[in-house]
Amino acid sequence: MNSINENILNQSVQYVKAVGPKRAESFESIGIKTIRDLLFYFPSKHLDRSTTLTIGKAYSYLVDGYEGEITIIAEVVKKGKRRYGKKEMIKVSLKDSTGLFECVWFQGVKYIYDIFQEGKTYAVSGKPTRSKYGDMQLIHPDYDRISQDETNEYLNTGKIIPFYRIPKTIKNKNLGDFSLRRILNNAVEKYADLLQETLPENIVQGNDLLKINEAVKNIHFPLGKESYNKALKRFKFEEIFYLEILIALRKYQYKSTFPGIAMNINNNLLKNFLDFLPYKLTDDQQNTLRDIFADMKMAQPMNRLIQGDVGSGKTIVSLIAMIIAADNGYQSVLMAPTEILADQHYKNISKMLNDFANKNNFDPIQVSLLIGGQNKKDRTKVLKKIETGESKIIIGTHALFEEKVSFNNLGLIIVDEQHRFGVEQRGKLLKKGKVPDVIVMSATPIPRTLTMTVYADLDVSLIKELPRGRKKIKTVLRRGSNLPDIYNYIVNKAKEGIQSFIVYPLVEDSEKLELKSAETYYNNLTNTFFNDINVGLLHGRMSWQEKENIMLQFKAHKFNVLISTTVIEVGIDIPNANIILINDAHRFGLSQLHQLRGRVGRSEKQAYCILVTDDKNIKYNLKKDISIEYLSTVQLNMYKSSIRLNSMVKYSDGFKLAEIDLKLRGPGDIFGTKQSGLPDLVFIDIVNDTDIIEDAKYIAFKLIKDDIKLEKEKNNLIRQQLKNNYSSHFFYSKIA
Repeated sequence: MNSINENILNQSVQYVKAVGPKRAESFESIGIKTIRDLLFYFPSKHLDRSTTLTIGKAYSYLVDGYEGEITIIAEVVKKGKRRYGKKEMIKVSLKDSTGLFECVWFQGVKYIYDIFQEGKTYAVSGKPTRSKYGDMQLIHPDYDRISQDETNEYLNTGKIIPFYRIPKTIKNKNLGDFSLRRILNNAVEKYADLLQETLPENIVQGNDLLKINEAVKNIHFPLGKESYNKALKRFKFEEIFYLEILIALRKYQYKSTFPGIAMNINNNLLKNFLDFLPYKLTDDQQNTLRDIFADMKMAQPMNRLIQGDVGSGKTIVSLIAMIIAADNGYQSVLMAPTEILADQHYKNISKMLNDFANKNNFDPIQVSLLIGGQNKKDRTKVLKKIETGESKIIIGTHALFEEKVSFNNLGLIIVDEQHRFGVEQRGKLLKKGKVPDVIVMSATPIPRTLTMTVYADLDVSLIKELPRGRKKIKTVLRRGSNLPDIYNYIVNKAKEGIQSFIVYPLVEDSEKLELKSAETYYNNLTNTFFNDINVGLLHGRMSWQEKENIMLQFKAHKFNVLISTTVIEVGIDIPNANIILINDAHRFGLSQLHQLRGRVGRSEKQAYCILVTDDKNIKYNLKKDISIEYLSTVQLNMYKSSIRLNSMVKYSDGFKLAEIDLKLRGPGDIFGTKQSGLPDLVFIDIVNDTDIIEDAKYIAFKLIKDDIKLEKEKNNLIRQQLKNNYSSHFFYSKIA
């Protein structure tokens, strides 16, 4: 019976009532070839007519203080544009038999103006507010055109109505919303019950999920909100469950397939080094080291993510791991995202290891630097030391990927700022060792939902504590008109011995314009406000040697102020710099602002971060404390800059800021499925579906740990689903 059903579902879409051969050609042009394809052509949204109100009733809701969303179906009677300042807005007036109200848009004015036509009927949904004249308004509402047929059929039925995306190729065959809905209804009624289950029965029942056929019916034509939400939950769970299955396979197959390196932990060496340090490690650092040591002892490859906020001390933890590897006769690689940071790591680590060796009367561990800007003679010498094994710690950038780099006995790879390196780049480096241990570090805290998905194959250690004695950086928001006072403040602090960064943003992502911007302000300020103090200039078009020279001079206090572009974003450590002024702060992303703020506050002195923005942003910020949890998607888009800047002032916790950043930017910008090799997500909301993700991850990882090759009979269905739908993904192996 199953094979018969499958054959029917795999027939051409032309056999669905009201389709036929001509329309089937149009459907095929958008990837809908079979009846099954059509069943899974899900609505892009739904209009809940069960909460539709008349205009008169909506006014009474507004008077009663109702703050939720409403839907009104009404006819357009008037539309018009008007200017406010340099921008344009549109007002559309609508009526029904009980009254009149208006909708207002401040964005997409031309598009909206063309959409709304006088005499036509529309469904509009949003939160009702009052204008300054007391009239009811919906600001930036969702909307849908309602045809005459739909108005007659659906207006008073209280149904939840699906809306489907209609590409041009479909529209050209006279298929509008109403007719497409009819076709889908025909398909669902006749064929949905033929669908075979795609999740094991115990998982469906154990998680209170709808069966596949009921879920398909209710995702298209739900009987109510509850049935729609249950259908959506089913598809969210299934989507994230199979993603977690794939990630679990990547994790456990990697650990079980490849032999790792079992290292010994020399407790005397470790104790001597910890005693040598001029400070005591935080509890989080010590806990992370315990995790790393446990991994290094095992004859399985370590694959660990260390998450730490800006300035939390991840580098010293990674150095201790490299010392252990060297003591076991293995080489370590520390891969940095920029040449200037690689050079800083090289100098700091070399000095520390030499001082440690001198104090304990033994030969120091040899450290080498390999970056793209080295001259040929130095580079040849470094490559020889790496090949012979003389260099035990190699610090570099993407130059480490090159085929010419041949390691003698690579045992540990540490990737700093892991989000800047793609899977392919990390893979190239991994192939240079005999399955070495891997530590990836991130100073950009990763939201929990992402650690449960993109990074779920990594074991995670957190370093949240800042080193003892550090004070919270004070962050303030100021207008551009306040700059003269800010400059005078910086000059006064310079006379007290406090150094400052002044940062300018990229302009249109152009290095030429960036250089021009930095140089212009450098020249202006050195001839005006800063004519009595020493000022340096740093920008992205300098060579790494030039950047290094400027940073060394700044560290040696040759400059009171360093004017820079975002080249200072990652890792530069100047303990005496305790003021950072970020110009046009609204142009920066939240994580970038937090990274820049982390360039100060590296000592026990009080540090300050001054965010300067335009009057429009500052005016709104001073008036209102925006709570992101209660903003709609439209409001989020309208107030992103304000939310970012307010969040910087309000929070110093990078993990909290990462959650806000995820909600602001959405998973599309952050998830990086193409870079990570993961399938795209359609249903799951990576921001808000934490519980579903957590449940699916637990079940998937437990299942794969118990049956890593999916050989047990109870897992046959999962095995088949992977074979049918996921065999192209790079970490799907030895299952197909």
